Amino acid sequence: MDKNKISNLLKKPEGAKLDYKLKINLNTQAEKKELAKDILAIANTYGGRGYIIFGIEDKTKKIIGIQKDFYVEEKIQQILSNRIDPPVSIKMEYEEYEGKTLGILIIFKSNQKPHQLRQNGSFYIRRGSTTDIARRHEVASMFEESGIINTEMIPVVESNISEIDEKIVRSYCKKININEDISIELLENLGICIKMEDGNYVTTLGGLLVFGNHPQKHITSSSIRVIDNLDKEITTKIFHGNIIRMLNEVEYYLGHILKNYNYPIEGLYECIRNSLVHRDYYDLTREIVIYLGKDKVEVNNPGVLIRGDSINTLIKEKNPSRRNDWIYQRLLILDDKMRFLGSGMGFNRIKNSFENKGSVKFINVTKRNLFRAILPGVK
Repeated sequence: MDKNKISNLLKKPEGAKLDYKLKINLNTQAEKKELAKDILAIANTYGGRGYIIFGIEDKTKKIIGIQKDFYVEEKIQQILSNRIDPPVSIKMEYEEYEGKTLGILIIFKSNQKPHQLRQNGSFYIRRGSTTDIARRHEVASMFEESGIINTEMIPVVESNISEIDEKIVRSYCKKININEDISIELLENLGICIKMEDGNYVTTLGGLLVFGNHPQKHITSSSIRVIDNLDKEITTKIFHGNIIRMLNEVEYYLGHILKNYNYPIEGLYECIRNSLVHRDYYDLTREIVIYLGKDKVEVNNPGVLIRGDSINTLIKEKNPSRRNDWIYQRLLILDDKMRFLGSGMGFNRIKNSFENKGSVKFINVTKRNLFRAILPGVK
């Protein structure tokens, strides 16, 4: 590694892909575990290569230096092999800098995430400069990104294929030119249901959300809650059903409430459509919440941006990544109003809708796995 690269790294504070340590401590089992956790967390965290630089005081960033140990890479490799599943690829380099020797551990970008600590079964990531246990939705996101699982194809245990609306299936088949009777084989081939080990068929998560009669029977958080705070009394209405049915009813309801206000309602609709396509359906603790107020209107959506995306990149991106692409593709075909065409590219449309009304804010609340769109109020 050249000195310019080292100099550029040392100018940065500790962060998700960079850590400073004074010494290489591998004498006790606890020290080995801590190093394995830090390496694992950096490998699991989104981005390219990561670095741990030894010989630096992490608080002051004072350069102290270390003694060279040409066997330390082999020792660390052995630790990772025994403690991390799957192992992480690393390389150890020693570089002279300002008269001191620095040890630079390079942690290569991994295509095998998530990496797990064998000792306790936990998954770790970096939150800023801190190593922390990954939350459930973060682990699921890593599995999904690696292609190990597809959340939409997860079986909904206790569901039954009788909960699928055959009229919707027929409409979908007609639009994609499938002319055959609805059978269990057809539903399985379409990804609407899946066969379990006991031989019974249950619906998939995506199949139930798009083609189901009442998905909330099993996925209670898949509803939409509208809180109306425009009058003296706050009223709350909850919408159930498959995605298109909920969207139809919510848009009709909001249109009725806001008909006497000069409000750019299409911008609000665009927020809701994006929420239905991009929300984290694996988060079973939250529903989509729409708040109507005179000072602000909010759409709160379970699920932060997909790792690697930012609000700025999504505003500029013309072909964005989607969390629920299977669902999105079915909605494109099923929705006669073509409301999902271009969904995910609506950030600019939303901003433009409120150009003469006020500012629009998009907030990614990572700690709560929540994405918020804050729109101008109706007054």
